[in-house]
Amino acid sequence: MRVLLVEDDRAIATPLIRGLQREGFEVRHCECGLDALAALDAAPGDVVLLDLGLPDIDGFDLCRELRARSDVPIIVVTARGDEIDRVVGLEIGADDYVVKPFSLRELVARMRAVSRRATARPESLDDSERLHVDCRTRRVVVDGAEVSLTPKEFDLLALLASDPGAVCSRQHILDEVWDPHWFGPTKTLDVHIGSLRRKLGDPRWIETVRGVGYRLCEDGARV
Repeated sequence: MRVLLVEDDRAIATPLIRGLQREGFEVRHCECGLDALAALDAAPGDVVLLDLGLPDIDGFDLCRELRARSDVPIIVVTARGDEIDRVVGLEIGADDYVVKPFSLRELVARMRAVSRRATARPESLDDSERLHVDCRTRRVVVDGAEVSLTPKEFDLLALLASDPGAVCSRQHILDEVWDPHWFGPTKTLDVHIGSLRRKLGDPRWIETVRGVGYRLCEDGARV
C-alpha cells in the first residue's frame, strides 16, 4: 500500500515512517500542504495521512482540496481531538480521524479498513429507477440529474440503497461505512444524513426510524 504522509513535525514523521515501512507500506512524506497537493497530483497512492497543523495551508482547507482532486482515502492524524473538529473533518471529506497520541497498530488497522471500504463494490440500482447508484463509477443520479457526493456520503447511500425499505441500525451503519472500531462522535452520522438529504433534493428519500436508525424510501429505488 502506498501512503502519502503529510506531517511537518519530523519528531513524529520519522518514527512513523519507519514503523509504516516495517509494516510493508511505501511512504512518501510531505512537510507542507503545497507539496502534498503536488504529490497527490503526481501519484494519488492508496491512503493519505493528514496532519491539520501545517505551516502553509490550514489542514481543513487542504483536506477539502485533496478530496476535490481525488477519491483516495484520507485519515486525519492530529492532536485536535474536540468533537467539532472531528465532525468538520469527516464532513469535508476525511474517511477517518485519529487523535494523537496513537498506537501504530491502531493506525495501520484503520488504514486497512478505509482501504477495504474504498475498493468495495456493492451492486448498482436498476437503471429504470428514480435513484441510480453506480458503484463501479461511484456516480449517483436522481431523476436524471447527477448528484455530487463525498466518498462517505456515497458509501452511506450505497449501504441504504442495497436494501431499500429495510432499516439499517446506527451501529450497523457506523460499522460498515466508518469502522467496526470507530470511537469518534456518532453525531457525524447525523451530519452525513442531513447532507445526503439536502443533496438528494428531498428529505423524504431517507427516513429516520426513531431509536433505531435509517432506511431508504422504496419508491423508485430497488436493487
